[in-house]
Amino acid sequence: MEQEVRKGEKAVIISCKGRADMSAVSDFKAEIKRLIGEGEGKFVIDMGEIIFVDSSFLGALVACLRSANKKGGDIKIANLLPHMRSIFELTRLHRLFEIYDSVEKAEAGF
Repeated sequence: MEQEVRKGEKAVIISCKGRADMSAVSDFKAEIKRLIGEGEGKFVIDMGEIIFVDSSFLGALVACLRSANKKGGDIKIANLLPHMRSIFELTRLHRLFEIYDSVEKAEAGF
């Protein structure tokens, strides 16, 4: 999975592309941990170009959410494709994460 990190007005935007699977977990978690260590706490994960997600990556998202919450932050999800939204609903992750149709709306949610 490719990930691009940029600073938004209210949050750090992490745009993900490709397959969000076990091979992407360590890099993704390390990046979130690094950013939290630098004092960031508010994140928008742009998943508009994710074509596949597995349980290990979903677990990493939950772990990162807990880390952000401990620092008073949060993670919001943006741009889920219909099949990805179904996965979030089946796994009930839509109850943990606020899901938005765009990065701008997600960032405004902070």
